[in-house]
Amino acid sequence: MVANLGGGSVSEADGGPVRHIPVLLKEVLAALEPAPGKVILDGTFGAGGYTSAILNAGADVIALDRDPTAIAGGQALVAASGGRLSLIHSEFSRLAEHAPAGGLDGVVLDIGVSSMQIDEAGRGFSFQKNGPLDMRMSASGVSAADVVNRAKVSDLIRIFGFLGEEKQAGRIARAIEKKRATEPFQTTRDLAGLIEIVTPRKAKDKIHPATRVFQALRVYVNDELGELAQALLAAERVLKPGGRLVVVTFHSLEDRIVKKFFSDRSGKASGSRHMPMMHERAATFDPVGKSMVAASDEEAELNPRARSAKLRAGSRTEAPAETEDFSIFDLPNLTSLGKIGG
Repeated sequence: MVANLGGGSVSEADGGPVRHIPVLLKEVLAALEPAPGKVILDGTFGAGGYTSAILNAGADVIALDRDPTAIAGGQALVAASGGRLSLIHSEFSRLAEHAPAGGLDGVVLDIGVSSMQIDEAGRGFSFQKNGPLDMRMSASGVSAADVVNRAKVSDLIRIFGFLGEEKQAGRIARAIEKKRATEPFQTTRDLAGLIEIVTPRKAKDKIHPATRVFQALRVYVNDELGELAQALLAAERVLKPGGRLVVVTFHSLEDRIVKKFFSDRSGKASGSRHMPMMHERAATFDPVGKSMVAASDEEAELNPRARSAKLRAGSRTEAPAETEDFSIFDLPNLTSLGKIGG
């Protein structure tokens, strides 16, 4: 599992400067079906790659981003749109608050941190660029440095293990505890350097040894899994019948959430040898195309960011939205973590 850099995503392992290239753009547009008269919500504006293409197809766009830098950077596109683009500073979990009364014809989510954020060393997302250990998409709240310097070792182990699927979570957490007792972690290089010593890279390793820890911290600091779950439930409430929900993910934790959602909303009966068969429910989403679409070999070769991308899409039926139930997502239980001060 590699670092998720949505909105033109890239693996930390790829290295080098990041150029914004919308991942799976052709496939996203085919699933979304933007057209004149439609209103599409882009929940992850980033550098505006999807939004620009949707506008070019004739649809109006409501775009959200939790990063104030992305909002500022998108003002030229707003000005050029002739009133067809509304750009709003907001988490995509709150997308229902920004939908028109008549509903939406489409919602697209490209999950993760944008290439612009990775490129800016001062944001602290990349271990390849030395900067403050921050990682906050919204530039507010608890930072990655707060977590690393203040969280209990047991909490660090759970964060690295659950959210990064890091097999050496215990060893890394204990090394962090030992080092921070004499000197707090302040920069990305401080943390990455320690991880390189504790778990040195082997010749067969495809990714940097700090990749999973950095991913776990970013996901935790920004509550990315919870945000995604809330956004999927919100999209179900505000999409018109026939409206499309299109989600592009870049690592297994996020894809699992999206897959579970569409499976649960398919209306099919479910059960196992341990549990009784559940009654069929009216489907709230019908599948669009293949259950999962990955980048072509040609795109992956031209754009290494697309290598781990997965697209899933559904078309909203006329059935009423289900009661919100977060248990369907089987999210990692991190609610018992101790309070981490800012």
